[in-house]
Amino acid sequence: MLKALNLSHKFDYTLFDELNLSIAPATTTAITGVSGSGKSTILHILCTLLKPHKGEVLYNGKSIYNLSESELLRIRRIEFGIIFQTHYLFKGFNAYENIELANVLSKQKLDLNLLKQLKIDHVLKHKIGELSGGQQQRVSIARVMSKRPKIIFADEPTGNLDKDTANEVMSVIFDYVKTQNAALVLVTHDENLASNCDKIYKLSEKKLHQIG
Repeated sequence: MLKALNLSHKFDYTLFDELNLSIAPATTTAITGVSGSGKSTILHILCTLLKPHKGEVLYNGKSIYNLSESELLRIRRIEFGIIFQTHYLFKGFNAYENIELANVLSKQKLDLNLLKQLKIDHVLKHKIGELSGGQQQRVSIARVMSKRPKIIFADEPTGNLDKDTANEVMSVIFDYVKTQNAALVLVTHDENLASNCDKIYKLSEKKLHQIG
């Protein structure tokens, strides 16, 4: 489904070098490592938001950075779902409108059961500013999952959630991956969360090491 081949990236220094990674359908993959090691940068490269200095990313056999901008936009809107650390919700809209906007772009119907699973079905008419940080995070997760992506890219998706809610939310995401034949690429500091994934990698000393 998704392959990273010999990825290298640098700023004033080399962040990582010659990384290889393969993501298959119906699998969950965690990338761990200390702050500043480059975990989020890898995620941004894989989901088409950042072009690597060297190497390539293949999606269904095609090099994504050789695709046209319109095709990249279509993939981001429909086939990839990205959960950022920052919510990026539209504050002038209510929760329902934020979620429905993604559905309009991907031409999917709103999944009311998903909203119940994420425990936000009772706040859909609330403006974003009226929601707690945890509720906003769950709205952003619902916005991504509601469009039924083939791959979910998640950067610390439970950072604003308490332990119990985080476990509930991740259970919903893991279940989606298995039942929809999708994939999850998860960046996290949480070793317990990472341990639930099919594969675990640690980014250290500029290399990606499989540890689970």
